[in-house]
Amino acid sequence: MLRIESVSKRFRSGNYGVRDVSLSLSGGVVGLLGPNGAGKSTLMQLLATVTRPTTGRIFFRDTDVVATPDFLRHRLGYLPQDFGVYDNLTAHEFLGYFAALKGVRDKKKIQQLLEMVNLHHAANRAVGGFSGGMKQRLGIAQALINDPELVIVDEPTAGLDPEERVRFRNVLAELGAGSETKRLVIFSTHIVSDIESIATEIAIMKNGALLAVSTPAELIRDTAAPSLESAFLSVINDPSRAAVA
Repeated sequence: MLRIESVSKRFRSGNYGVRDVSLSLSGGVVGLLGPNGAGKSTLMQLLATVTRPTTGRIFFRDTDVVATPDFLRHRLGYLPQDFGVYDNLTAHEFLGYFAALKGVRDKKKIQQLLEMVNLHHAANRAVGGFSGGMKQRLGIAQALINDPELVIVDEPTAGLDPEERVRFRNVLAELGAGSETKRLVIFSTHIVSDIESIATEIAIMKNGALLAVSTPAELIRDTAAPSLESAFLSVINDPSRAAVA
């Protein structure tokens, strides 16, 4: 479904945000793990066609989306790390605005999504009065308004309380359930507990490089670690580990 070939992003300073990353992903929920500054957000922006790679190619369903980004944009749902809202709009109006932007005319879709993210009770409240967790759930609702095949969420649980984190994880788990071919969800985080119960695959980054790609069970087995968090720490602290080719 998604194929990344030798992608690098070099900034004007000369520093690399992402360096020579190659990765192939099918459906389900993929947890992109890495410490702060690992290059996760840069990679997410590249995948979302917000920015272009310096070198390398990105394919979605065998189409080069660096050359033809609109092919992916029509099939994409994206929740960036810094998600802004229009405080004076109600939740229903906010989703209606994004539905219009994405060419979605089915008005029932807005109510369905509000119910999915458990915001139907607040549909007519101004978004400016929402809690951080409510805004994040509204963010995932706008990302799903066009029934996307690829969903990208970047550090979505930052600043949420424990209860909101669980609710948000449950929403993403439902999105990726049974999605071997229909939908791919990529969830970027530096907190292992965010994805250990919902990810079908784990990709670990550090210093712009991809260090490991495997299922959670395989990662634990290969590192002989007692838990996924221990396995993650083992990978990022292993000085002999080379980037995945």
